[in-house]
Amino acid sequence: MTETAGLEIISTAVLLLGAARKISYANPAAEHLLQLSKRQLVGAQLTAIFRDADRLYPALDLALTHRASYTEQELELHLSGKENGASRLLVNCTVSFLENAKADGAQLVVEFRHIDQQLKIAREEKIAEQNQANRELVRNLAHEIKNPLGGLRGAAQLLEAELDSPQLVEYTQVIIGEADRLQNLVNRLLTPHKLPRFVATDIHRLLDRVLQLMRNEFGNTHRIDADFDVSLPEVQCDAEQMTQVILNIARNACQSCAAAKAPQVNLRTRVARQVVLAKRSHRMALEISIVDNGTGIPFEIRDRIFYPLFTTRTEGTGSGLGLSIAQTFVAQHFGAIEVDSEPGHTQFRVLLPFTHPTDTDAH
Repeated sequence: MTETAGLEIISTAVLLLGAARKISYANPAAEHLLQLSKRQLVGAQLTAIFRDADRLYPALDLALTHRASYTEQELELHLSGKENGASRLLVNCTVSFLENAKADGAQLVVEFRHIDQQLKIAREEKIAEQNQANRELVRNLAHEIKNPLGGLRGAAQLLEAELDSPQLVEYTQVIIGEADRLQNLVNRLLTPHKLPRFVATDIHRLLDRVLQLMRNEFGNTHRIDADFDVSLPEVQCDAEQMTQVILNIARNACQSCAAAKAPQVNLRTRVARQVVLAKRSHRMALEISIVDNGTGIPFEIRDRIFYPLFTTRTEGTGSGLGLSIAQTFVAQHFGAIEVDSEPGHTQFRVLLPFTHPTDTDAH
């Protein structure tokens, strides 16, 4: 149906209704929202899809009677045949009359915008903006620290050359060692600002490398499993940066579940459908999940875990840069990192478009 071609790629769920509120068309976003295939939706009546929709049906009647558009805000719908938790939908709904009836008899356009998804996107954008501001602040501080560090180290070396006492030389070695440690930290703070080189990449070859590294480091104490969808196409990405992303998150997962009775981390790949990344709608995107069975991330700090230098670990066991660098690299790939956590189950989802956007303004 050429008239509906444009509806296939939008993130808003759209249904076309004909006589007796029978569905004549459903776009992919509607399939995703209503958890039903197009074959199940087309030809079905709305009463078979929704268990109760007392506020929706009057809007349909008004749109037909007055040949106009009506909008219902924060409309709660319940899907038929679903459990209570999975059945509830909170949406903004617009019903519009079609002046020129379609060949298939469509009379109404019903648009559903998932409020939970809208809130999620707004929250992610707010966090991304805050993190960007934090990264710029840290980057500026790193530049200010870098030059004095070189001078401090050089002065300690010159002082050491003039000393005869081994005990005093030991003190200068402490100064040089600490200067080197801070220099390494500064370099890591500045690293994420290198723009990625996008190349068609076999994501599973990349993940196999991460698995090997993680098993070498944690294999004696952790069970590290993989569950890959090998049918996935290649993804346009910077393999070096993306390896660092997954390695940082996976290492963080292993450390988080180290105290569990049987520490376990799972890496999984899937296709994510109808997602919005960097304000662009994608019918399909790559989803890489890293799941651990640790204690979980407290809700009150969940928005801060990507801040530079933020860490909940004891001093000396983590720099607080791993997740911040991961988020920076993923943002440069026009992707997103999502986190779901409860005691015994924490999941990081890295979402990436399969292809590199053509315009570079998103940088």
